[in-house]
Amino acid sequence: MQRLTHARLLDGVDALARVDRDLGRIAERFGPPPLWGRRPGYATLVRIVLEQQVSLASAKATYNRMRDAFGEVTPARISSLSEPDIQRAGVTRQKASYCLGLAQLIQRGEVDLGALNGQTDREVRRRLVAIRGIGAWTADIYLLMALRRPDIWPDGDLALATAAQQVKRLRQRPDDARLRRLAASWAPWRAVGARLLWHYYLSTRGGRDSVVW
Repeated sequence: MQRLTHARLLDGVDALARVDRDLGRIAERFGPPPLWGRRPGYATLVRIVLEQQVSLASAKATYNRMRDAFGEVTPARISSLSEPDIQRAGVTRQKASYCLGLAQLIQRGEVDLGALNGQTDREVRRRLVAIRGIGAWTADIYLLMALRRPDIWPDGDLALATAAQQVKRLRQRPDDARLRRLAASWAPWRAVGARLLWHYYLSTRGGRDSVVW
């Protein structure tokens, strides 16, 4: 499967600038977006789970507490704990259950995250959403950032919707369906389009948050 590299990211930015002037203006004003790549594996998937429905700053603080409490966030280490143990690091009961369940699946050999590298976007998404606690947004962020697939568009991302409303000068913040229609013209570089919108969102807010940490 093709992965985004820094060079391919720049190719995508150039291609999108030719088909969408608004995206081109983001690159002109703020420069190309960062690659925002994450290392594939359990720890990254845990981080994305922690980011569900909370700010990135809050998720980062929670992940750092886990790491301080347990050392490296690995399937072997987390599967040796109980849900209350994980909760004592500041993780919600529900997310503690998700993190523990995923670690146990990996330890039992029922989930192989490494095998996802060679699978299609559709198959990766299918396998991930079959895991308790992983929905479409979580699977797509993993595809987009950890596997660096170039044509992923994550539904349900508030920052993307907010940025798209401003960049496209829309009266209302677009819903998922409208965003999908908008992003359709950016194929096969929709993941680059998402990075450009995140880049705009963060740059116009003075860098107070970050997409990856």
